[in-house]
Amino acid sequence: MEYPQEKVRPKGYGDGSKREQVEQMFDHIAPTYDRLNHTMSMGIDRRWRKKAIRALQPYAPQQMLDVATGTGDFALQACCMLHPAQLVGIDISEGMMQVGREKVKAAGLEQVIRFEQQDCTQLSFADGTFDAVTVAFGIRNFEHLDRGLSEMWRVLRKGGHLVILELSAPERFPMKQLYRLYAGGFIPLVGRLISRDRSAYTYLPESIQAFPQGEVMQQVIRKTGFTKVNFKRLTFGVCTLYMAEK
Repeated sequence: MEYPQEKVRPKGYGDGSKREQVEQMFDHIAPTYDRLNHTMSMGIDRRWRKKAIRALQPYAPQQMLDVATGTGDFALQACCMLHPAQLVGIDISEGMMQVGREKVKAAGLEQVIRFEQQDCTQLSFADGTFDAVTVAFGIRNFEHLDRGLSEMWRVLRKGGHLVILELSAPERFPMKQLYRLYAGGFIPLVGRLISRDRSAYTYLPESIQAFPQGEVMQQVIRKTGFTKVNFKRLTFGVCTLYMAEK
């Protein structure tokens, strides 16, 4: 099945597939990505990550996979809070992961965290490799949502857990109206000023708006084969945390 967000693409990055365009976009904005991310969320993204990681604490996962790991913020925080034996972060953007490698080195976690360039729809890992799979703020960029979820289900062991953290568009007054002003004006403006890349931060709110949310996303995850699928809206619906089990 094709989902609306799969058709939303960053402009100005060639005529290739969405995967290729997204890879080029993130390679380009990698040097300023962390600064922009924290500025645009006003630092709340750190609290969202903590909530997502706490959802895994009762299960004490030892082998973890962080999909769309970006610059490794979630991977680093997960290691500090969960203390897994091994965490693999994958991403299509080598530029983003290079920033992550420097952060991992500075934290002295090179023996625990490693990064690999991989496509989430064709993972190289064997079935049942991981105790937990996480995706923070990256699943809306998937070119094929069903395939990505199916691969994450495949590499999870039975009883393993999936945690997805994704930006979402509030549906209730007055946050719905305030969010439209924020997404339509503030995000593109700040993105253009800091990264000098207007298209990347026009793509961001468009991809959020098009992504299946709440109950719809819950059904998408369940359809892949996951059980105990539930979700929680954070900060008046600006972000949503999804949890599921294999």
